[in-house]
Amino acid sequence: MEYWKIDDAAKEWGISHRRIQTLCAEGKIPGATRFGRAWMIPQGTPKPKDGRTKAAINRDLDMPMPKKTPFLYMTELYHTPGCSREAIAALSDNPEAQTLFAAGIDRLRGDIDPVYASAKYLLDKHSGFYAVLSAGVLLAQCAIWRGDLQMWRKAKIHIAEANAKDEREREIISLSICAVDSLLYDVKEFPEWFKIGCFELLHKDSLPAAKVFYAKYIYAAAHGLAAQTVELQGVTGLALMGLVPATVEPMISQAMADRTVIPEIYLRLTCAVTYHYSKNDQQAIRHIDRAIALALPDRFYGLLAEYSRTLGALLEQRIRLADEAAWQEVARLSKIYMENWAKLGGQITGRQVIANLTAQNRAVARLAAFKLSDAEIASRMNMSISGVKQAIRIIKQKSGLERDEFAAIL
Repeated sequence: MEYWKIDDAAKEWGISHRRIQTLCAEGKIPGATRFGRAWMIPQGTPKPKDGRTKAAINRDLDMPMPKKTPFLYMTELYHTPGCSREAIAALSDNPEAQTLFAAGIDRLRGDIDPVYASAKYLLDKHSGFYAVLSAGVLLAQCAIWRGDLQMWRKAKIHIAEANAKDEREREIISLSICAVDSLLYDVKEFPEWFKIGCFELLHKDSLPAAKVFYAKYIYAAAHGLAAQTVELQGVTGLALMGLVPATVEPMISQAMADRTVIPEIYLRLTCAVTYHYSKNDQQAIRHIDRAIALALPDRFYGLLAEYSRTLGALLEQRIRLADEAAWQEVARLSKIYMENWAKLGGQITGRQVIANLTAQNRAVARLAAFKLSDAEIASRMNMSISGVKQAIRIIKQKSGLERDEFAAIL
């Protein structure tokens, strides 16, 4: 018979080394045998049921978070590509944190049903401050994947009503609302401290996530300038978009130094989008390829699908080169995400958001919204001017909007 060591069983079952030692000592793992100081467990033994009392489990669920942030999966808890199982197992002595971390990983994979179940459970339980914020953000992300306006509204209410004890926690609430709004490019209500990138009141555990949402804020603000929903004196949308790499590249280096892998993926893809729009695909590909290499070991297909709207065929090409099967799953999730993102965005903003534009036509619409001429769009897109004109006609037909209104459909 072959045996697992305790570390092997901990990995397989997703519970802690210490908990397995206790179960072995209590005789609750069939066939477990002690050799010297080490326990050996027959391979294939099913995970033992948690026989602890409800009261004990509930006490565990009220334990404080291991990090003072509603974005556990963006911290160094996830420090190596493919380490999700080990990271989840390491949190087994804090079931609430473990639930939230696992839900964050599921969301990155595009597996939304368990995310919704975990978020709803923790919100119904009236968990601790950071758990409520995290569950509220996860619920908002579920709302996008499902195109559910009521779920979106409930998520924002849960976040806003979290029981903050001091100014730092109130700022964490603001950051969480920023994170939710940035998912739909809504930057109107962002606080001034966030707009200038001053995060002094945030706990250091929230800084990796704050950098991700700040990069998204700059990108979204550029769209807001094009749509005339944001006003910045003397700044155009395209000019602001061009500033994103200079802001984000140092953040990427810091994420690498801090071993915060998931923020690094987000920052690289956001940076790639702006390089792509600036017709610098060599730099865009550098970031896309690295992001894919970081994302594939744990199958973060949902995260990649979120960027299909903006990176289109370029992202498709690079994922296919890395893993054809992965791209097929990303393509499936992209369709779900884009349709429901458009549905929810249209309900919230009162604007028509078109989901069925091709990647090329969406890029043409975006450049037209930034006030580029047909000739300038043709040059950036490597298209003929007649091809650009045809794309503009198609966009108008599908959206019912004029050229100077295209920002509303992006």
